[in-house]
Amino acid sequence: MGNKQKKRKIKEKKQKEKNERINKSLQEGNDFEKEMKLLVLGTGDSGKSTFVKQAQILFKDGFDEKQRDLFKQAIRNNLILHMKLLINGVYDFGLDLSKSNEKLAKRFLEISDRTQPNEQIAETISKLWADSSVKEVFDRRSELQIPDTANYYLDAIDRIVEENYQPTDMDIVYCRIPTTGISELQFFVQEHPWRIVDVGGQKSERRKWIHQFDDVSMIIYVVAMSEYDQNLFEDENINRMYESLELFDSIASNRIFTRTSIILVFNKMDIFEEKIKKTDPKICFKNYTGGCDFEKAKKFITKQFIKVVKTKRRKVFPFYTKATEPESIKNTFETIIETVLENTKI
Repeated sequence: MGNKQKKRKIKEKKQKEKNERINKSLQEGNDFEKEMKLLVLGTGDSGKSTFVKQAQILFKDGFDEKQRDLFKQAIRNNLILHMKLLINGVYDFGLDLSKSNEKLAKRFLEISDRTQPNEQIAETISKLWADSSVKEVFDRRSELQIPDTANYYLDAIDRIVEENYQPTDMDIVYCRIPTTGISELQFFVQEHPWRIVDVGGQKSERRKWIHQFDDVSMIIYVVAMSEYDQNLFEDENINRMYESLELFDSIASNRIFTRTSIILVFNKMDIFEEKIKKTDPKICFKNYTGGCDFEKAKKFITKQFIKVVKTKRRKVFPFYTKATEPESIKNTFETIIETVLENTKI
């Protein structure tokens, strides 16, 4: 290891120790400099909670044992739910399972959603997951309400059902649990205490947002770039991207935030890049003429959101990220922190 690397390691260790001391003091209610409050908003399933979980890994040393146990149950339950969605998708699309899997599928649909999978259930899931019709449904998941990360867990089922299984950080990051109520994350970075506030994105949860609007340093609005061809879980007649755009419009035009800058996080860029090869964004934006071109579509969609902000003095900072990739989030957060500090009176 070179001298530069050693010095960097020592510096990172000292900073980590300092952060831990101040985080402890924050929990004890001690006063510090002005707190930087980041309000994270977005529609349901945009990836904003995944974004916040990555912040917890970066700035709070991850998750404690109690949190991991809660995610462990959710992850195992999701295995059941994901496979049921895939089986129902096979029937909805008029596809055929192999004869042996047809029997397994019918029995599997009778299992309670809250069942914790054992080795026998895991074996059934593995056989069904290997079926070509089930894989075809996953490839067409945007037509249904099947999470993009379902394959991550199904591929890892043997590890997940082990008796001593404890979720890894990435297991937790990928875990989809709809945010209900309000969750907060406090940490200390660059001589300032920070508070990230994450509120539920579903329509039923948005009435709670108003209570978090005071003293906001900056808004982080998360857009799932890949959802231009998908409809809402709550209302399958409404396009997700349209809903996100309308919601952003209502936030940007809110008088409370007239002087609050906005960070626009265009998330799920990796999924968007794959999807754009096959699906033209014209399905959502009738005036789009760029075809299945990644850069043209990215530029067009970004412009649709930025032009919603009518006040020219208002600053909007676009970022592009992959919420499930730690390095992508790390780089984004570092830039966001610098952006907030540079554009906030402290």
